[in-house]
Amino acid sequence: MEAPRIFSSRRLLDAAFTPLENLDVDWKVRQGDDDIPRQELIEQVSGCTALIVFHSDQVNDELLDAAGPGLRVVANYGVGYDHIDVDACTSRGVAVANTPGVLTDATADLTWALLMSLARRIPEGHRLVTSGDWEGWKPLVLLGVELRGKVLGVVGMGRIGRAIAKRALGFGMEVIYHNRKRDEESDRNLGVTYCAELPELLRRADIITINAPLTIETHHLIGAEELEQMKSTSMLINTARGPLVDEEALVTALSNGKIWGAGLDVFEREPEVHPGLLELDNVVLAPHLGSSTQEARSAMARLCGEAVAAVLQGRTVPHIINPDVVSRTT
Repeated sequence: MEAPRIFSSRRLLDAAFTPLENLDVDWKVRQGDDDIPRQELIEQVSGCTALIVFHSDQVNDELLDAAGPGLRVVANYGVGYDHIDVDACTSRGVAVANTPGVLTDATADLTWALLMSLARRIPEGHRLVTSGDWEGWKPLVLLGVELRGKVLGVVGMGRIGRAIAKRALGFGMEVIYHNRKRDEESDRNLGVTYCAELPELLRRADIITINAPLTIETHHLIGAEELEQMKSTSMLINTARGPLVDEEALVTALSNGKIWGAGLDVFEREPEVHPGLLELDNVVLAPHLGSSTQEARSAMARLCGEAVAAVLQGRTVPHIINPDVVSRTT
């Protein structure tokens, strides 16, 4: 009997292999960090029992057909799974798992790094120093803003949203949030304020951080109309998914002074970046670094390995997205 075949579309840290080291499996790990071409992905998944996929890998009927009836689990290297057709997987008895929890602090820290860099204009200062044009201390050069007393608006009070809120409280900020429903535990434990309607949060917040999942409903959650409702002194931070923000509308708002600045770790059409963003000084841009710490990426790899091992051993799959999937024993 052939060993179960496991395919990963990108390189993995060693932590992914540990949960499976005592199992007889056939690993196939693509030795590259770039997006795998679609045709190559389709060819590689043939006959696989398990797939470890990344945010750029579209898992749909086409890919599931290519994998064949032996596919039993798709382990997603990340929290967001908008690139996976979960219903299609469920109908075929394929478990889908993700890696929540372990990247919460890393993403919250990155959100805060963007926020602080924007508020204190650190990238502009860096460019001034390295250009050789800095003429020494001056009283009115690159004036930023302080955070104490400001209102932080969190759009999406999940694990990451709560972690960001906790950090804001340490800076003496007031925190308001918008969610599909009130988070009474956060209200009680953090002293945050719920905004039932997004426009209310947009009008009140000095800094807005986007932490919502990407769905059909949340595509362009922040567009021209929403940007118009924000304060002219406000800042927008997005470390969730690029398409949550209409980049064309954002560039217009930033260029016209409708909002003060933006910090982005994600983009609508990664790795493409709207050319207008590259021309602006009032933005801080990062190349999708949200979970990019040694600790977080190692833990994500381990969770992917654990999900695959659980399926192969007939155990409950940790962090399963579709618990109603038809169980198939080895």
